[in-house]
Amino acid sequence: MTGPSKHGKRRLIPSSMPAFDFPEEAVQVYALNDRMNQVLLEHLDPRAWRSKSPGQKGRTLADIFAHVHNIRCKWLRLSASHLKPPARLDRSRCTQKQAQAALAESADRCSQMLAEVLSAPQSRVQGFVRDGWARPWPPGVAMFAYMITHDAHHRGQACMLAHQLGFPLTGQAAYGLWVWEKLAKECGFQLVAYGKAKRPASGRSNPKSK
Repeated sequence: MTGPSKHGKRRLIPSSMPAFDFPEEAVQVYALNDRMNQVLLEHLDPRAWRSKSPGQKGRTLADIFAHVHNIRCKWLRLSASHLKPPARLDRSRCTQKQAQAALAESADRCSQMLAEVLSAPQSRVQGFVRDGWARPWPPGVAMFAYMITHDAHHRGQACMLAHQLGFPLTGQAAYGLWVWEKLAKECGFQLVAYGKAKRPASGRSNPKSK
């Protein structure tokens, strides 16, 4: 099998490579992205939920996660109202458990929106509207990337704030975010290499060989 290279020439593609299904993989990755949010919420110390750093006027952890959910609701309302956006969270009253449930619901609805946009040639989603002041984008890859980046930005804020409050995330919450194979399995799919791919040499010496 061949495919075009960046120079216009044909290049060989391994015949053992499975068919690439971008819409399906994008929706799976979005689910994995929300699984990261759930891991953080599962491991955050409840004492940090509404705390603020001394002298700081920024958002609390409750504010951050409520914002992520509420922004998703806005995207759905402005871009795909036929999917019936879930109820918004009250950041001043919501609990960690309520935030977990709400984020799971909005992630599921956003996954439906992405699946429709990336798979259906005649999608009811005519444009991606980030906010009432923003001009619509053509629905597609940029929309997917923006949605993922927004979540990642606020996850970083949450991790930093928890550390500043004296409740740093450790173990599964800290390092588990990067074990995508495990997160994918928890979401119901697998990240599998095609063919008989081998792990590249790490460049590290083997202590047993000395």
